Amino acid sequence: MSDLKDPRVLLALERTLLAWNRSSLGLIAFGFLLERSSLLIHVLESTQNSPKVALSKWFSVLIVLLAVVISLFSIRQYKVALKSLNPSEMIVGYRTDLPVMLGLINILCAAMLFVIFFV
Repeated sequence: MSDLKDPRVLLALERTLLAWNRSSLGLIAFGFLLERSSLLIHVLESTQNSPKVALSKWFSVLIVLLAVVISLFSIRQYKVALKSLNPSEMIVGYRTDLPVMLGLINILCAAMLFVIFFV
């Protein structure tokens, strides 16, 4: 339970979740870039099933999975912290679910990348 009785606490909590969302999105982008670089390795090395390509693909999958885990835990932490706020720290009419939706969109993007990786 917070004793600050200031609506800026809610906004700081939201900024923290958005920072985690941004970090998760960066990891998703890095995983995508790494997976696409395996195509370059495949073109440069004429071997059909190079171990470098397989290693690059699985490492990129692990990075994207890490991003999903970060998104899920940050959403959970946000909801737990949101419950601990006093009514005086809440802003009347302010929607607190929008950053959660953004985190869920990150998870959806990661799921679509998994489909792209394995199709």
